[in-house]
Amino acid sequence: MAKFILFLLKSIAYGLALAFLLILVVPSFNSITVPWFADTAQKEQDQPISYARAVRKAAPAVVNVYTRSTLVDPRSLRPRTIERQELGSGVLMSAQGYILTNYHVVYGADYIEVALQDGRWLEAVLIGQDELTDLAVLYVQAENLPVIPQDPALEPQVGDLVLAIGNPLNLGQTITQGIISANGNTGLSSRGYIDFMRMDAAINRGNSGGALVNSNGTLVGINAAAFQMENQDIQGIFFAIPYRLALNVMQKLIKHGRVTRSHLGVAGDAVVNAAGDRLISSGQTLYGFSITAVNAGGPAAEAGIQVGDIILEIDNRRFDSVQQALNMIAETTPNTEVSLTIDRNNQRMKLTAVTKEFQR
Repeated sequence: MAKFILFLLKSIAYGLALAFLLILVVPSFNSITVPWFADTAQKEQDQPISYARAVRKAAPAVVNVYTRSTLVDPRSLRPRTIERQELGSGVLMSAQGYILTNYHVVYGADYIEVALQDGRWLEAVLIGQDELTDLAVLYVQAENLPVIPQDPALEPQVGDLVLAIGNPLNLGQTITQGIISANGNTGLSSRGYIDFMRMDAAINRGNSGGALVNSNGTLVGINAAAFQMENQDIQGIFFAIPYRLALNVMQKLIKHGRVTRSHLGVAGDAVVNAAGDRLISSGQTLYGFSITAVNAGGPAAEAGIQVGDIILEIDNRRFDSVQQALNMIAETTPNTEVSLTIDRNNQRMKLTAVTKEFQR
């Protein structure tokens, strides 16, 4: 046994010596590697971070929108009409030909045309529009239409990477990249861009109405606008209408041609206790919606709601914010009875209100 071990050790020593000698005599042996390992290592090293797959899935469903409108020139002493042309983007939401875009892209248009990425030009019909959410639905008649990937269960998070797809300045389809910086509002009671999703993927003229997608190419929003303030150069704050809100509005416009919203006719603040102390931090727990104003003749006034009352539940459902409470009311059908659980002077009571349609 000892002789065998000695023989084995000598063989290993002779092999190592021979290998060392070969390396000294033939330097090129130094760079020889096993091809399979080298190929794998090279591939891993050369793979770039890319969102090309997401773009391939989403981009064909983003269209260029062109509008024409005729108006009277206010600068002319004699009546004279001028033709105005505008551009924007849109998103094919279904194979049936429904397209989501912005209200401000198609407002006042006499003629709307869309250009698909496969080269087709189609005349579009305006199905409906909603100024409050800055959304409009178009319809085109064609076959084999590409549809944007969608997932109603998707929960976009602050910090998610997003890609904005559109036609800025009519330069052709362009992709810009950023992250979601605020999730924004997802209900019909939205009162302007400040309630929408915020991100830093650049939106320029012509991008409006285009798609905001995640790194999988799934739709998370409809691009809307850039944040602007007079005489201030502001960068990196852009708005998109959240997907769920856009889908909700689209379905209402297709079904009814317009969006109806209900209201109670109240204003109020988020409070943290029955004493009415205002909620000032996201770390605090909401107690309810304290009423600070009641519109005369409105649904709340008719139901007996008073200034100082704190709404705790709507139809026996709690809410996490004043915005959510307003959304719960807004999304009910007008002339619907809703049960309100309130705190009045530390006494719980229930009142019934009949919602009315909100009119701008």
